[in-house]
Amino acid sequence: MPHNFEHEGRYPWLLEELPQHLREDLAHIRQLLAPYTRRAYLVGGAVRDLVRTHLEGHPIPIIDLDIEVYGIEPDRFEALMESLGAKGVGKSFFVYKYKEYIDLSLPRLESKVGRGHRGFVVELASSEREASLRRDFRMNALMLDIFTGKLLDFWGGVEDIAKRRIAIIDPEKFREDSLRVLRGVQFSARFGYKIEERSVGVMASISLEDLSHERIFWEFEKLFQGRWLHYGAYYLTRLGVDRQLFSITIPFCQVARELLRFQRDFLPHLRKFSFLYILANKSHKSYRHFLDRLKAPREYYRTFRLQKGLPKSVTDRFIAAMALRFPLRDYLGNYDPRIAQRAKELGLWERPFQAVTPKELLAQGFHGARLGAELRRRNLAAIRERFKGRE
Repeated sequence: MPHNFEHEGRYPWLLEELPQHLREDLAHIRQLLAPYTRRAYLVGGAVRDLVRTHLEGHPIPIIDLDIEVYGIEPDRFEALMESLGAKGVGKSFFVYKYKEYIDLSLPRLESKVGRGHRGFVVELASSEREASLRRDFRMNALMLDIFTGKLLDFWGGVEDIAKRRIAIIDPEKFREDSLRVLRGVQFSARFGYKIEERSVGVMASISLEDLSHERIFWEFEKLFQGRWLHYGAYYLTRLGVDRQLFSITIPFCQVARELLRFQRDFLPHLRKFSFLYILANKSHKSYRHFLDRLKAPREYYRTFRLQKGLPKSVTDRFIAAMALRFPLRDYLGNYDPRIAQRAKELGLWERPFQAVTPKELLAQGFHGARLGAELRRRNLAAIRERFKGRE
């Protein structure tokens, strides 16, 4: 294994890199479990991100934990969870939640028997290796013993992290939940990892038609926050997700070029909208084309309702006209530095353009729809006059 990690090596210092409150919770859980079993492991994203922190050289926040407990009967486990104050959130799946950010479960196997994410039969697994096989990607199948710090890596997850690679463990198991295709895309966009070629072939062959809109949007919203959004755009096209979900082929070169130019300049309050903004404009599709297919929350419709595409030529008149709708700090095209710089110079970054106010028109007898129409007419006339000859 690279970077001093070995299969089944002991790394108790990884546990020490958890936030203090999680270390304290783990100590309490260890004390509870110790009389009955010493086979309990952190699994999933927390272990992956602890290893990423070590290999990539920058801290990755750990906010929740998943713990799998072995060598204990379900009745005893249920009693222990009740004594801990953990609530059953999937008792038929042996899953309990403690303090809202720690899930404890017995190791399980899942077999696909029906359509959708509920069409599974669940049974207990007998070994760590057997249980890890149900994970989607090798980097997500790492297990860290909460008693000894032993790291179990049955499928080469550490090597994948070191090589910034996403790879499927078992193609047949992977196909049982089509949401995993979108998980691979959003991991790529968030981590800057490439999907291994064999895995690309498997993922591209999977239909997404059984997925609910809620599950689809959940993964897309994670993608929207990614640091490597051009990776996300690439794999949406390479895996055929664009054709399955949006009935288009994303013009990847144009989208990626725009994302690469400016994606680190997206303002925090606009960032989650920026990927769709660029995708729609470069695909020459309406925002609603994407929002409707994703069944996006109303917040997205409200944000996009007044937006316009970023023009090739940014004029003062365009900036002022946009400022009739909102201050330019709320314009999704403001990641282009030409917009931000000029809007600030014109005093339209923090406040909208107003040559005349609603209060003034009310005093002149305008009301209702007439007031709105007259307000826009006069402000547009003021823009034309103020920026005459400054196209």
